[in-house]
Amino acid sequence: MTDTLQALTSSILGEINDAKTLDALEQIRVRALGKKGTLAGVMQTLRTLSPEERPVFGQAVNNAKEDLENAIREKKDMLEKEKLMKNLEDGRIDVTLPGVRFPKGTVHPLTQVIEDLEDFFVGLGYEIEDGPELENDHYNFEMMNLSKDHPARAMQDSFYTDETMLLRTHTSPVQARAMLKRKGQPLRIICPGKVYRRDDDDPTHSHQFMQIEGLLIDQGVSMASLRDVLKQMARHLFGEDRDIRLRPSYFPFTEPSVEVDVSYVKKDGTTGYIEILGAGMVHPNVLKMGGYDPDVYRGFAFGVGVERIAILKYGIDDIRHFYTNDLRFLNQFKGVE
Repeated sequence: MTDTLQALTSSILGEINDAKTLDALEQIRVRALGKKGTLAGVMQTLRTLSPEERPVFGQAVNNAKEDLENAIREKKDMLEKEKLMKNLEDGRIDVTLPGVRFPKGTVHPLTQVIEDLEDFFVGLGYEIEDGPELENDHYNFEMMNLSKDHPARAMQDSFYTDETMLLRTHTSPVQARAMLKRKGQPLRIICPGKVYRRDDDDPTHSHQFMQIEGLLIDQGVSMASLRDVLKQMARHLFGEDRDIRLRPSYFPFTEPSVEVDVSYVKKDGTTGYIEILGAGMVHPNVLKMGGYDPDVYRGFAFGVGVERIAILKYGIDDIRHFYTNDLRFLNQFKGVE
């Protein structure tokens, strides 16, 4: 019986060694070691043996079972490693193949104008200041020399959330906060950001738009200082051949105040001018409220609409194009930063 068991074990070990797949190996395991398998059948012969032969043969069967289990486990590990290596080989990435090109976006034209002017003014020593879009009436109007009953407030009708808070109508409250923060020390800042007014949307108006305001306060500041900065800015934006023209105007927070026009060449070859921004010398009342002595310090301020600059710079005919997210429009500005 022992010789028969050895021959049977050797035969099964050969099958295990020849197994090519995990499924074939599992079939061998079930056929040899399952409840109705070969070794289970061999154990049934124990009852035919004498009491002296049973322990010896039973131990031989257990040894054979252990040998087969070890062989199956080792073969399984080998087949699993082979399968893993094959999967890795089949799924290998060829790094020399060309990659997938994903669509590349571009900087929004309004952001291009803002970043361009930020770089320009930082080069002149200005700092960039920011502030909340939901603003207190005190900073938005009163510190800009617009008292609660000032008629000029009607020009900046806005969106109030309660009696004191509104969506800012300009970035001037950022200037007010900056003046208080500097505590009477000289400053030069620009304030880019989004502003809101209750305008009906049309090709030249929007209920929200972008604005950049500038403020410089120091000793010895004059209208000549303001004109020089504005002329540099206009030539930076539109070309070195451009000139500017100042026209008297009125703003509650500056005195004197001016409208600023930039030159352009008409179709007939003559020179024309088109308005681009408002500016002026900071009103003494604004200086006082900001913590400055108007007998010692003077300042100038200006405010430019970013959309207006972009419209003139890129020849755009409708302000609403900036906010409709039409890729046909936006894709025209790739690479023009």
